[in-house]
Amino acid sequence: MLSKKTKYGIKALSFLARQENQTPVPISDIAKSENISIKFLESILLLLRYSGFLGAKKGKGGGYYLIKEPKDINMAHVYRILEGPIALLPCVSHNFYEKCDDCIDEVNCSVHKLMTEVRDNTLMILENNTLADIAF
Repeated sequence: MLSKKTKYGIKALSFLARQENQTPVPISDIAKSENISIKFLESILLLLRYSGFLGAKKGKGGGYYLIKEPKDINMAHVYRILEGPIALLPCVSHNFYEKCDDCIDEVNCSVHKLMTEVRDNTLMILENNTLADIAF
């Protein structure tokens, strides 16, 4: 299942993408609009900021804003930052591969075959969508 952190992160990014002039938006405005706890949203936005998606301005008129165009924000990258590996099992992960302890033969493992297909299709969908595709 998708974590609330990832769900809320995508919702917050989409909200920021829909802002017309990309001026900083206070956390409270995002939280209210997307029905997210301010405290939880704060940690998500900090992670997205440190990952290079957002900028922040302090003080009056401050808040968060996108530092990239929505069309340049790939959802596979966002997913990996917020959620971690796209693959459901470590033995089929491209970036976080680990052999399963209970698997004798990966090549002939039925679970491995199925989860590779799930990974490939999920990855294709995420890689072929940008923030612009989902926010507007």
